[in-house]
Amino acid sequence: MTTAEVAGLLSITPKALRDLRYRGRGPKGFRRGRNTLYPTAEVERWLAAQMAGDRLAQRAA
Repeated sequence: MTTAEVAGLLSITPKALRDLRYRGRGPKGFRRGRNTLYPTAEVERWLAAQMAGDRLAQRAA
């Protein structure tokens, strides 16, 4: 997935996604030429980890 696709999925800007990745808090990606690509499985794993760590969402369930 491209940076724009992942950012759209997360409802954040591409810059916010780049900042998360730079700080080591976002999904892992890899460089392909000038683009950063994110494997779909990695994005799904990262989302699952974020949901597992969200105590407020767990309380609402």
